[in-house]
Amino acid sequence: MKANSPFTRDVRRIRGIVVGCLLAASGSTVALAQSSVTATPAVTLDLTIVQVVQDAEQNYPAIHVSEQDLNAAVANIRLARTAYLPRLDGIVEINRATRNNVFGTLLPQSTLPSMSGPVIGTNNAGSVWGSAAGLLINWQPFDFGFRNAKVEAAAAARDRANASVQRSQLEVSSAAADAFLTVLAARQIQNSAQAAVDNWEILRKSIHALTAAELRPGADESRVEAEKAAANTQLALATEAVEMGEATLAKFLSKPDDITKPLNSEHLLGEFPMGVEDDGVFHPESTPAMLEQHAAVSQSASELRATDRSWVPQFNLEAAGYGRGTGAATNGQRLNGANGLAPTVGNYAVGLNVTFGFLDFANIHAREASQAATLKAEQSRETLVGRQLQEQFSQARAALRAMRGIAKNTPIQVEAARTALAQATARYKAGLTSIDDVAQTQRLLVQAEMDDSIARLNVWRAFLQLQSVRGDLQSFLRAAQ
Repeated sequence: MKANSPFTRDVRRIRGIVVGCLLAASGSTVALAQSSVTATPAVTLDLTIVQVVQDAEQNYPAIHVSEQDLNAAVANIRLARTAYLPRLDGIVEINRATRNNVFGTLLPQSTLPSMSGPVIGTNNAGSVWGSAAGLLINWQPFDFGFRNAKVEAAAAARDRANASVQRSQLEVSSAAADAFLTVLAARQIQNSAQAAVDNWEILRKSIHALTAAELRPGADESRVEAEKAAANTQLALATEAVEMGEATLAKFLSKPDDITKPLNSEHLLGEFPMGVEDDGVFHPESTPAMLEQHAAVSQSASELRATDRSWVPQFNLEAAGYGRGTGAATNGQRLNGANGLAPTVGNYAVGLNVTFGFLDFANIHAREASQAATLKAEQSRETLVGRQLQEQFSQARAALRAMRGIAKNTPIQVEAARTALAQATARYKAGLTSIDDVAQTQRLLVQAEMDDSIARLNVWRAFLQLQSVRGDLQSFLRAAQ
C-alpha cells in the first residue's frame, strides 16, 4: 500500500489521536482497584473485520472508478483493432450551380468547389442541376507493424488498468482493516478511561469519609479530586478518538449506520495465533504496484515501436464506384427540366495508392526522442518501486517481530503492576505510605493494561501491513476471522 495513499492518511490521523490518548495515560489515570480496569464487558459480536473488508472491496467508490477505467482500457483495445478493417465511405450530392469553367491550376485547398467539363468561353450566370453518388473502399494491406504496436500499447494500458484495480482494492481493504483496528483500540482506551473515572469517584467517596472522620489528611481528598479531573480529561480525549475513528471506518461501509454495532473483538484482543508465521519470502514482481508499473513500461515501449514505424510508405488499396449527373451539355447549353438530378453517368476505378511523407522525419525523430525518454523514466520508476517495496517489506517484518516481542512482555508488566498496587494499597491502609504511592502504582497498572491490549492489536496491525506489502490480504483475513 502506498505510503501517501489517500485511504491511509485519514487512518493515520485517527491513529495519532489514539496514540496521544495512550501517552496521556502516563500522566493521569485511575483510582484504587485490585482487579483489571480494562476488562471489556461481554457484548454481542456482530460487525467483523472480514465483513468490513468485504464491504469496502465491493462498494467503495474508488474501486468502481478504477473498474470503469479498466473497462475503458478494454474498449480501447477493440478500437485499436478496428484499424485493420477496410474503410468504406459513401456520398450522395445534389446541387444547383453555374457551369462556367476556365483553364488553369489551383493549389490544393478546401475552399473553392471543383469544376469539370470543357471551357465554354462565356461567363453566364445561368445554373443547372448536378448530382453525384458513389462509394469508396480503402484498405491498408500492410503497415510495417504500426497497427500491431498500437494494439500492443492498448493491451499494455489494459494490463496497467487491471493492476490499478488490484492496487485500489488492496489499498481500500488495508485501510478498512486498519480503520477497524484503530476504532477497536480507541474503544479499548475509552473503556479504560471510563473505568478510571468511576474508580476515582469510588475512592474519592471512601477518602472523603476517612477525611471527615479525621483518619486521613484533607490533602488526600484533594489529590484524588485532581486525579479524577485528569481522568475526565483522558475520557474526553478517548471519546474524541473513538468518534473520529468511527467516522473514518463508516466511509468504508455501504451502510454507515452499521458503525453503531459492536465490533467483533474477542479474537483480535486475544493471543495472536502462533501458527501464523512469516516465511520471509517476498516476490515484489507479483504485487499490484509492481504489475502496474511493469505494464506502464510495456505501454511506453509499444508506443515507441509505433512511433518508430510511422515514418514508412503508406500503401492503400482503393476501389471506387460512382455516378454523376448534370444539366449542362458538352457544348455549354443548359438542359431543361429535371436533367441532372439523377447520377446517370457511371464510372469505377481500382488501384493502389502509395504515399510517403518525406519531410516528416524531423517530426518523427522528435517524437521518438520524447517517447524514449518516457520509456527510460518508466523503467527507472519500476526499479524504484521494487526497491521501495523491498524496504517496506523489511520494515514490516521488523515491526511484526517487535510487536510480537512486546505482546509477550506486556502480560509480565501487567502482573507486576498488579502486585505493586496490592502492596501499596496494603501499606496505605496501614498508614505506612501516602496516597501518592497508591496513585503512582495505579498509574503503572492502568498503563500496563493499556499497553497489553494495544500491543495485541499492534501485532495484528503489523501483520496487516506485512501482508499489504506482499499484495494479498487473504492470510490476514483467514487469521482474523
